[in-house]
Amino acid sequence: MKPPLLPATWLAGYIADLPTPLDDRDRLDLVAFAKLCARQVDAGASAIVVGETAGEASTLTPVEHESLLRVAVDVAHGRLRVIAGAGSNSTSQAIALTRRAEQAGADAVLSVVPYYNRPMQAGIHAHFQAIAAATALPIILHDVPSRTNRELADDTLVQLAESKPFIGLRDATGDVTRAMRLQSRLPAGFRLLSGDDVTAFAFIANAGDGCISMISNLAPELCRAIFANCRQGRLQSARYLQDRLAPLTALLSREGPAALKYALCLLGLMSPSTRLPMVELADAAKAEVARALAEIGDDEPASAAAGGRQVPRQTL
Repeated sequence: MKPPLLPATWLAGYIADLPTPLDDRDRLDLVAFAKLCARQVDAGASAIVVGETAGEASTLTPVEHESLLRVAVDVAHGRLRVIAGAGSNSTSQAIALTRRAEQAGADAVLSVVPYYNRPMQAGIHAHFQAIAAATALPIILHDVPSRTNRELADDTLVQLAESKPFIGLRDATGDVTRAMRLQSRLPAGFRLLSGDDVTAFAFIANAGDGCISMISNLAPELCRAIFANCRQGRLQSARYLQDRLAPLTALLSREGPAALKYALCLLGLMSPSTRLPMVELADAAKAEVARALAEIGDDEPASAAAGGRQVPRQTL
């Protein structure tokens, strides 16, 4: 039996939003996916996210989604938590995804504000409460207005956080002041994580608890060092490391899963294949990714920036 979920100890730091590897016939490459999961275990991550934004969730069938989760749970073997993307703009479909995630052994679900149909705040509240009533899993809310065209208002978040199933928020609004603004209104233990790598450092420095991140797929130990330095008050050191990641972070933000997959391909970890309507990067963008990745892996000493701990080249 797994130990009880304690958000204060595991829902924090940089948590990788894993991509979904595909082969040249558009099928899941579960061997490559298992390696991505194992890489996060080896890096000491507290959790991973499966089948969400970076995982091209909207293109996955329920069977594919469940297959990914079962691989992640098997590889994790209790050493980190598996968070399943389980969002939909249909409440019944979100419930079905959540229940499948629970059956597959996930530790929590990440549930996005309903997209496209633009519900009012009362509808958003009712949507999440219906999901909570259908599962025993903890729920992390996902607020990403650029994709949903509806925000999760502060008041709605505070109301939901009063219910035990809701344990955290992935905030992809880019509002770096939100954690500090909400801290006093939320229950102790409710975690606030950035969902935007570009502004994650500022979010964490302003009372945030971490980031659900694409860049941590590529540099998990550097991300861990950034978070540790922030927590220990060494903001200059954290900023130095963040600046090293900035060019690649900007590319991931602009080109999304395609850039992430190409970078991981350059590291020999997976194919760059995407699933329509996503396509692979153009040659110019590939060259940009290669240059940015090489800059992170240079031999410039980083021990001072990591609080006296050497950040080795192989952390990429």
